[in-house]
Amino acid sequence: MARGGINLVLVRRAREALLSRGQNPSIDAIRIELGNTGSKTTIQRFLKEIESHDPRPSASPSRLSDELSELVSKMLERLLEEGNEALAHERAAFEVERKAMTTESSTLQGHLEQAQREITKLQSALQTQDEELKTVKSSLQTEITRNARISQSCSDLEIRLQEKDAQIESLEEKHTHARETLEHYRVAVKEQRDQDLNRHETQIYQMQQEVTVLQQTLMVKQEEATRLIRDNERLIAENRQHAKEASQHRDAIEHLRGDLGIANAATARAEGAKELLAHQLETKSKEATDAHLAGTAAQQRAEELKALLEQSENELEALRAAIETKEQSESQ
Repeated sequence: MARGGINLVLVRRAREALLSRGQNPSIDAIRIELGNTGSKTTIQRFLKEIESHDPRPSASPSRLSDELSELVSKMLERLLEEGNEALAHERAAFEVERKAMTTESSTLQGHLEQAQREITKLQSALQTQDEELKTVKSSLQTEITRNARISQSCSDLEIRLQEKDAQIESLEEKHTHARETLEHYRVAVKEQRDQDLNRHETQIYQMQQEVTVLQQTLMVKQEEATRLIRDNERLIAENRQHAKEASQHRDAIEHLRGDLGIANAATARAEGAKELLAHQLETKSKEATDAHLAGTAAQQRAEELKALLEQSENELEALRAAIETKEQSESQ
């Protein structure tokens, strides 16, 4: 994994590692040794500081003999080759490791970001839960208060229920008493109804008998009136006949005026007969008028009795209908 920065100690270690491998500790070499981290200016500053405090003299090929220099050069070349191979190998391994660590770092960074997002979500959820908890606490307090009111209301309702039970019991007693009273009233009404029906039926029967008698009397009166009318017609015919005969007699008197004695006697007889006939006619006419008046009165009485009978029958029907209606309402 890449370092976050370089310092004097890291630069010194990289320089010593390069020197131990026989490489020149240049700025680029040290930077590569440090994993391509750090700025060249910083590395140069740290190198100057290290070299200013390094007591070892700098190696110079001019101080060595040619043979030693050649040996050293060969060894240096060999070291450089081996070092370069090792360095290449290390660099390849380092690059693989660096890529793996970079991938791991990216993965961890993604996990970190995801974790941060989850933490943000959890914090938001926690805040929401805190608010919900506050709301729940408020609701709980409200419910506690409401339950207290409901409990008080339940107590009040129980008291009112007990009062209602007492009222219902009292009403049931009153209802029972009312049913008994109604039953007595029904019995009394039924008895009274039966008595009224019997009385009305008796009255109707009596009226029917009276109507029958009146109808028979009316028939008799009508027959008498018919007979009297016939007698009156007969008397009128006889009177006409007598008038005609009187006219004939007057004619005879006119023609027999000479025979005064006979004519006077005949006239006296005729006048006496005329007066007798007039008296009889007046008597018969009076009897016919009385019979006619009696028949009219009897007919009016019969009509009145018939109307009274119809009225009684209507009242009886109305009474029966009222009794049936009342029995139906009582049965319901």
